[in-house]
Amino acid sequence: MTETVVVGKDVWKVYGSGETEVTALQGINIAIQRGEMLAVMGPSGCGKTTFLNCFSGLDEVTRGQVTLEGVDLHSMDDRTKSEYRARRVGFVFQAYNLLPVLSATENVEMPLLIAGVPGREARARARAMLTELGLGERLDRRPAELSGGQQQRVSLARALVGRPAIVWADEPTGNLDDEDSRQVTSLLRQLNQTYGQTMVVVTHDATVASSCDRTLRMRDGQFVS
Repeated sequence: MTETVVVGKDVWKVYGSGETEVTALQGINIAIQRGEMLAVMGPSGCGKTTFLNCFSGLDEVTRGQVTLEGVDLHSMDDRTKSEYRARRVGFVFQAYNLLPVLSATENVEMPLLIAGVPGREARARARAMLTELGLGERLDRRPAELSGGQQQRVSLARALVGRPAIVWADEPTGNLDDEDSRQVTSLLRQLNQTYGQTMVVVTHDATVASSCDRTLRMRDGQFVS
């Protein structure tokens, strides 16, 4: 039986007020199934990143409801929501967002430590995940010592190491050359299929979208197809 992981009901996001008011999301309704790899596409400014931020709990919604595994994200206080995201949500960003003073292993183990995993276990899990993603010989390298594709693999390892309910990826191939982009796209699909990992990928890249199970297109804060 298919299990729904994320549900959005009539979700709106409005910035500003009066003459400066901007409606970024207009009554979004969506259900994302466990194990699904979903692409979200659309022109710049259509609301893709706002959708990701609101549905992952990074930003508040103006009205409507977002539930993750049956939990209402926006009914939580900030501390509870942050703790929940640390345990059940993973993020991959276009700019990698790795801490430059930390090694690959230290970057990946950080969300585990924040979630309360003991240090020795966090270190072992981080190294195992990086090795699985082909970085076994670069465990102690800092981001500046890695290529763009390798940095994105570290970002993927960091997102996946806690086995979250869902991974949100915002333009994960946007800063990569064609070869690294193909490798990261293939790796995303492989991880989705191997672990049944639910993923939502915001992308401009039709090649990335074609590797997903389903593609939703946005325009003016709404899904149009």
